[in-house]
Amino acid sequence: MYEAYWQLERKPFGSGCDTGFYYPGEAHQGTLLKLRYAVESRHGAALVTGHSGSGKSLVARLLAERVAAECRPWVHLTFPQMPMANLLAYLAHELQTPGASIGREPTIDESVRAVQNQLLENAKAGGHATIVVDEAHLLGGSQTFEALRLLLNFEYEGRPTCTIVFVGQPALLPMLERMPQLEQRLVVKSLIRPLTVDETHAYVQHRLQTAGARQPIFEPEALDALRAISQGIPRDINRLCDLALLIAFADGDTKITSERIEAVASELVNVAAD
Repeated sequence: MYEAYWQLERKPFGSGCDTGFYYPGEAHQGTLLKLRYAVESRHGAALVTGHSGSGKSLVARLLAERVAAECRPWVHLTFPQMPMANLLAYLAHELQTPGASIGREPTIDESVRAVQNQLLENAKAGGHATIVVDEAHLLGGSQTFEALRLLLNFEYEGRPTCTIVFVGQPALLPMLERMPQLEQRLVVKSLIRPLTVDETHAYVQHRLQTAGARQPIFEPEALDALRAISQGIPRDINRLCDLALLIAFADGDTKITSERIEAVASELVNVAAD
C-alpha cells in the first residue's frame, strides 16, 4: 500500500521468515555458525533458545539453505504439540522414500522401525538427516522428549544417523535440565539475545535498503525509540516500523520521527475490545 510513496520495491517489514531480509547480527550469526558445526560434524543434538520474535525460526530456515548438501533429508517440525505416537508417525512419513506407505496410521513400533531403517539407509548412502523441532517448548511432555532422544541411539559406524535441533523459548531450558540424559547430548547451545541499540539502527537500515530504499526514512531518534520500546526484539521492531510507515504515508509525512514511533506503540497497546 505504501511502497510507492516511500520509493520502495517491496514491503521491508513483513511478518514472515523471509531469509532475503536476514540481518547478520552478532547473536544470529553466532547461532548459525554453531548449528552448522553441529549438523555438518554429525553430532547428535543442538539447542537454540530465545524470546518469542527473536528470530529463531529464521535462523533455522537459513540453516536449511546453507548447510552441506549431504545433511539431508531435512525435516522441519513446526507443530510439535502432538501425542508421541503422532509425532513419530510424522517423522517416519517425512523421512520415508517417496511413495512408500503402509496405507494406515502406523503403530509406535512400526514408526520407530521405519525411522530407524530410513536413517540407516540414508547414512549408508553418505547422508545425515537433520530434524529441526521448532517451538520445542510445546513438546508434549517428557515421554516425547525421551522418544526423540532415543532416535539419537540409531548409529552408523559409531556416529548418530541424524542431528536433532531443538528450537524454543527460554521455558525450554528448565525442561531440559530435568532430563540430563538428553541435555548431555546437546553439543551446542545458543541463546539469541535481543538486538542492541546499534544493531537496531543497522537492522532497520538493512531491511529498508534490501527493499529498495534510496534515502533515509527513519530519523536517528526514531530508531532509538524503536529499541527502547521493542527491547530489541526483531518481530516487534518489524510491527512498529510497518505501522509507522503506513500511518506516516496516510498523513503525508516525509520522515518517521520518534513521536510517530511512540504514537504507534501507544496505539498498539491501548486498542482493546469495548
